[in-house]
Amino acid sequence: MKQMLKLVGAAIALALPSVAVGQVLKFEGIGNPAVQTVPIADFYNGGGGPNYGISFSDNALRLCLNTLTNFCSNTSRGGVGDPTSQLGGLVFFSGPSTFMNMSSGFTTGFSLFYSAPFFPGSLKVFSDINGGGDELASLNLPLTGNGTSLCPGYNANYCTFFPVGVGFTGTGKSIEFAGVANYIVFDDVTFGNVIPGTTVPEPASMMLLGTGLVGVFGAARRRRNSA
Repeated sequence: MKQMLKLVGAAIALALPSVAVGQVLKFEGIGNPAVQTVPIADFYNGGGGPNYGISFSDNALRLCLNTLTNFCSNTSRGGVGDPTSQLGGLVFFSGPSTFMNMSSGFTTGFSLFYSAPFFPGSLKVFSDINGGGDELASLNLPLTGNGTSLCPGYNANYCTFFPVGVGFTGTGKSIEFAGVANYIVFDDVTFGNVIPGTTVPEPASMMLLGTGLVGVFGAARRRRNSA
């Protein structure tokens, strides 16, 4: 029975999310949605949004995205993907890159959607904040195509968004989003998964799973004792 309980505990430990697993940054609700760009800064670090302990460099901006009825930039999700992630994305207008920092760290993998119709970009994951420590993973981002033909009606060159992801070992504490300033847009930054926009089971669901496994092993033990 002890061995069975150990197996149950191991199964639950593997299934339960670690820090930041399944968290998706959609860049929605940051400032006035009618304003083209707003600094992201500490929005995800107790600065108005969900407090994930995540901060961004000063040049990281929330870019408003076009819809069929609202034209505020030259970028859009084109109605494709998560309908709750259609209004905002990540962009930088100065420098060769921008950084996202999470001091508590994230593991396993990282993914997002991006649009780069004119110049390619890249992503890098580091073991310390602001690109410090070891480089844990890197990913080149090729061109995505011009959105005026890919997303008719949305009046956006930056459309659609392509999914990318990369796995790594160790604990990442910062991500560098690189490319030509004002020529690449990111969205749905996802932690702990190489597929962007995905989620993990709720803790309550995992508790039910654990309870169910304990019940199965208990029934098996009773049958064995009866025999």
